[in-house]
Amino acid sequence: MLKKRQYRSNNVEAIDPNLDNLGRRDFLFRFGRGAGSVALSQMLFQDGLLASAESSKDPLIPKIPHFAPKAKSCIFLFMGGAPSQMDTFDPKPALAKYHGTPVTRIYGSLEKRIYVRSPFKFSKHGQCGMEISEIFPHLSTCADDMAVVRSMHTDSDSHPTGIVLMNTGVQIPGASPSMGSWLVYGLGTENQNMPGFIVFPDDKRGISGGSSNYSNAYLPTAYQGTVINPQGVPIVDLQPPHDVTRKQQHSTINLINEYNELFLDSDPSNGALLGRMKSYELAFRMQMAVPEALDIEKESPKIKGLYGLNNKITEPMARKCLMARRLVERGVRFVQIYCEGWDSHSDIDGGHRSCAERSDQPIAGLLKDLKQRGLLSETLLVWGGEFGRTADNTMNFFRTHPGRDHNKEAMVMWFAGGGIKGGTVVGNTDELGIKAVDNVYHLHDLHATILHLMGLDDMHLTYYHAGRFKRLTDLGGRVIKEVLA
Repeated sequence: MLKKRQYRSNNVEAIDPNLDNLGRRDFLFRFGRGAGSVALSQMLFQDGLLASAESSKDPLIPKIPHFAPKAKSCIFLFMGGAPSQMDTFDPKPALAKYHGTPVTRIYGSLEKRIYVRSPFKFSKHGQCGMEISEIFPHLSTCADDMAVVRSMHTDSDSHPTGIVLMNTGVQIPGASPSMGSWLVYGLGTENQNMPGFIVFPDDKRGISGGSSNYSNAYLPTAYQGTVINPQGVPIVDLQPPHDVTRKQQHSTINLINEYNELFLDSDPSNGALLGRMKSYELAFRMQMAVPEALDIEKESPKIKGLYGLNNKITEPMARKCLMARRLVERGVRFVQIYCEGWDSHSDIDGGHRSCAERSDQPIAGLLKDLKQRGLLSETLLVWGGEFGRTADNTMNFFRTHPGRDHNKEAMVMWFAGGGIKGGTVVGNTDELGIKAVDNVYHLHDLHATILHLMGLDDMHLTYYHAGRFKRLTDLGGRVIKEVLA
């Protein structure tokens, strides 16, 4: 038998009760179990499945991707309200033949429904001959850089749940991290003086569904999106009072962190406390970095004209797109820009024409500017809304200004930039654009493709929560290989 081990606690000699009657076999078992844990931890770390001590101290430092990425940054151009596929990038000439005739399909509604043709003309553009609606005269000149997927579908045709689903992969607000949070969690960010995930809300409508769309949910707080106001003060209370110096701020943060570290030492897994400490430090650094990054007045008149900053209609969206370019230029990982107003239940002509007029030139300007600066090859652009629209409308709306209702069975998205094969059209919907029928891809496939282009395998980008490993794509998605260069 091994002898009992004596130790002192609070200056009182005591006996460790756990070592009483400890036999040789039990001793060897305990020793082996401890050594095995150390070996397992080392193996997990080498395989990238266990965070290093350094990354746990600073969650935003750049991380090694699963494989060589095609893009370093992503700009998601979110067209809130759901653009109509057959009025933007998926022409359906057969609708003209059925225009004004009753729908024979059963909708579960007693309202009489009428087919609606597109009020817009489509033309072929670029060497690829991509068909694009007349409401996009500027984007039409970028056809050879774009890859359009006409065969997307999703699981919800309700705006609040559809938007949350697009951004987080689930329909329950706050239940899962947003796409930007997952990307920064997986990759970190290149600029430690800026947030890794930045959100520009719509100037008038904000973000439908609120903070759930850029939430970190169960991921550490450092991965939550930071909302930027494109006009006026970019972040409320970012700057200190005029009588507080940077030296005083620095001393205050150091003192607060000293106290916090005392608690952190006793509870190293306290992610909320660590995130709060890092937020204090990041906010301090952002006071210098954010104003400089968003100072678009430094840009030349030519660049301002390219984006449409000299036009009161395009100026709000142009400002956000130009700021997005300046942010990815400075190493921000994920930028999301909201352009709301596409929900055209009535007057598809006026509604979609207005939204396109506000966003067409700024988005085309962003694409062209990135390209001329050599940044497009490492920046992924994604354009789309939360679902698609129907080929018909109710009789009441048809009699006044025909529009379209919600449709989860067919929607259109397009990509450009890092890793994308420009001039590509993928998939098809049926004759009237009602349902995706050829090369059909789900919303999870869209997420898997974005992660793939950023160097991440959606099946291996996981976080253990509530008893299982969670993913952005839930049980996984298929990469849309047809759009890959």
